Amino acid sequence: MKSWDVIVIGSGAAGFATAVTACCKGLSVLMLEKAPHFGGTSAISGGAVWINDTDQAREAGKSGSPDAIKTYLRTIIGDTNYRPALVDAFVESGREALAFLEQEGAVKYSLRPLSPDYYPDEAGAVDVGRALEVVEFDGRELGEHFNTLRSPPPGMLLFGGMMVNRVDIQHFLDMRRSWTSFRHCSRLLLRYGRDRLRHPRGTRLAMGNALIARMATLALRKGLDLALNVNVTALIEEQGRVTGVTLKREGKEEQLHARCGVVLAAGGFAAGQIAARFRPATQQHFTMSPTTNDGAAFQLASRVGAQEGPDLPSNFFWAPVSVLRHPDGTEERFPHLVTDRAKPGVIAVNQRGVRFVNESNSYHHFASAMQQQPENAPCYLIGDALAMKNYGLGLARPAPVNNDALVKAGYLHKADTLAALALQLNLDPRTLEETVARYNRDAANGTDSEFRKGGNSYNRAMGDPAHQPNACNAPLSQGPFYAITLYTGDLGTSRGLMTSADAQVLNQQNEAIPGLYAVGNDMDSIMAGTYPGPGITLGPALTFGYLAAKHMVQQQSL
Repeated sequence: MKSWDVIVIGSGAAGFATAVTACCKGLSVLMLEKAPHFGGTSAISGGAVWINDTDQAREAGKSGSPDAIKTYLRTIIGDTNYRPALVDAFVESGREALAFLEQEGAVKYSLRPLSPDYYPDEAGAVDVGRALEVVEFDGRELGEHFNTLRSPPPGMLLFGGMMVNRVDIQHFLDMRRSWTSFRHCSRLLLRYGRDRLRHPRGTRLAMGNALIARMATLALRKGLDLALNVNVTALIEEQGRVTGVTLKREGKEEQLHARCGVVLAAGGFAAGQIAARFRPATQQHFTMSPTTNDGAAFQLASRVGAQEGPDLPSNFFWAPVSVLRHPDGTEERFPHLVTDRAKPGVIAVNQRGVRFVNESNSYHHFASAMQQQPENAPCYLIGDALAMKNYGLGLARPAPVNNDALVKAGYLHKADTLAALALQLNLDPRTLEETVARYNRDAANGTDSEFRKGGNSYNRAMGDPAHQPNACNAPLSQGPFYAITLYTGDLGTSRGLMTSADAQVLNQQNEAIPGLYAVGNDMDSIMAGTYPGPGITLGPALTFGYLAAKHMVQQQSL
């Protein structure tokens, strides 16, 4: 039987954090991925991490106290679902984990100069210090593995294959009014043009793609064995300890031995058949998880007595999603995270043609509001000509891009008047006109008395900082008017397997199952179905992946 010290099932950020740490500490590691590409949901994520008191924060004079972040988390999570042991492990080990991974060259992050927590007015919240941005990475460092790195969907790329991050997006929005932004974008376009002469897409990687690529590059150099298109069918258990896996590869069954442990990092169950059981019923729902995130780890773990977490206030991390249906029947999904909802001249209305939420609140909050009433899902994101020119809507790009193809495809609705737009959306024209008129009266003064759009520091950070007097509010007054349909969606699951503070999977008696670990979305989230800030999935993913590997190293030395 072939043996490794560690076998990791899944290839997202949590799996790679475990693998890299184990490799760097001298363990042999095999990573098994069901899909033909590695990276999972992490590879198409924003890549940000939310970690307290990092070296980057300290260098910027934004060192955070453990008491403040624990107060904030307890406030958002609530006493019922707050788990002190896991929160303490995250808060106390996050800086150590990130510093180790950075020192080894597995990750590289910079502090966001302004990135408020999602509930900035709550006790313990901060505007700067916890959210870190991925530094770009040259995908050519991956060599032949670049072609098997999961690529973001086309709608998240510019010009068919160019990656951009939050800073780049702002430069593209400002390039007609800023010489600095024009030069920045020109450099990116020149690099992209050179890339496309030799590669299927741009090799300047950003966000989650950069995170996974950098981690994979180091892990592979350290000796990681990465196997794709592999389906794990069972865990091997001997005398109460998990000692390996059974898998199918190319139609053949194999058994592989893990001397120190097996790590479940398969991405949760958001794309599986069981997902519908754990979410509120809406007319249509779209996950951003790959189809291979089907809950396989739950099935494997249940056979060795693992304990699943309880139902949470939200068993998923929600986001509104728009969908472009191509002529060949395929669907292109776009998660509305930061590019449009909070911008001036953009509002959301439900099926009655009235607003129902602060559009500039977090994507998790927005999609949660969609689920509160049947009439809110699907809903419609509406903007005027100026908003479209400056910011775009979903897959529709700002000027000078021509979006007529999206109109023809039925993704983007366009009309000269609000009444005509309402008829396209099957809304009552008078109601929509009254809704917009009510919003416009406030927006002319930079306010929103109905839902307080732009009412806190997080809202304004998501708006247009160049727009005054409020970064989020401007009247919808210039035709033509535009709309896209938003559906409820998710970025992955929050509900998972119960674990110890070292990421060991617990059995029904709350005892650790020797040799079995769960990280990432396979682990029951310490956030308990809430979304306190940017990067609250990847911050714990890196931290507990590191702690799992560290625990296996310690067990090996006993």
